[in-house]
Amino acid sequence: MAHRQPEPLRITLIGDSATIISLAALYLARSTNDRPIYVTVWHPRPDLETYVSNNLPVYLQEILPNHRVDSSSVSHFLINNGFLRIAISPESAVLNASIVQEQGPEVLAIKSSMWPVIERHAPPDCLFWSSTNDVPASQQSQYMGYPGRLVVVRSYYPPHIMPLVEVAPSPATKEDVIERTVDFWNSIGRVSVVLKKECTGFVANRLEFALLREAIHLVDEGVVTVEEVDTIVQNSMGPRWTVAGPFKNFHLGSGTGGFDGFCKDLGGTVQKCWDESGKPRMGEGQWEEKVFAQTREAYRNANVAESNRVTMGVLDAAEE
Repeated sequence: MAHRQPEPLRITLIGDSATIISLAALYLARSTNDRPIYVTVWHPRPDLETYVSNNLPVYLQEILPNHRVDSSSVSHFLINNGFLRIAISPESAVLNASIVQEQGPEVLAIKSSMWPVIERHAPPDCLFWSSTNDVPASQQSQYMGYPGRLVVVRSYYPPHIMPLVEVAPSPATKEDVIERTVDFWNSIGRVSVVLKKECTGFVANRLEFALLREAIHLVDEGVVTVEEVDTIVQNSMGPRWTVAGPFKNFHLGSGTGGFDGFCKDLGGTVQKCWDESGKPRMGEGQWEEKVFAQTREAYRNANVAESNRVTMGVLDAAEE
């Protein structure tokens, strides 16, 4: 009996952001003989192939530290062997796709006009994912023939390293689309959480932005500097949150009283902090000049690769 070749997974990425390159690296690194993954990238920028070829090896090296990824040859190898393709148009990019994932400009008019074009040219069983930061699937899909095909899939940045994937369906998204999406991400070692309803920014961003707002307020008020805020977070809640989130931490930290005991004992302090919380607004007030200047001064020599390496070490340790 002839050996049946495994069915490849063909993922089309639309965009030119760092997230798109990070996703391409993740998918290519998860390609196996049992399930080959072929990645197509499309964006109208004229130097797309050069841009991808120059940046993709950097991300691949981070998630394949035991392999020497030669930047001068890896992209050439991937393209020549069909694992990576640079498309010349969105229509050609999606023709044989199993999954189409976009991260274009955060503009509703662009996203909502793009999906009907993709829908007309992609296979009928193709999954449609948006990696938007802000535009819910219910709005993006408004002009689609079958809006139930679209779901927001929000990976925490950078996705080639961070395990979280928020799956945010619209009320119209089909259950089969959600299940197939979650199954894929679980199969490549990611942690999927399906949101029960749409919300601006989704969950991880909202939590992070809430902390950012208070951090900006405290710096603006002169309580601490930018660098001191980061030192406090890195040496307190940062490592703690690696193994348990806020509810679990407060529940465990309050002994037999649990989370409700914490609220009874320290609820007054919590409420005072909430009442005094700052409400800085983007583009308004004088805080930006102060915070921006401190951030530039503190991190003028910061190294992204080193930060990613340490983050991967922390994640590996947390799994033990």
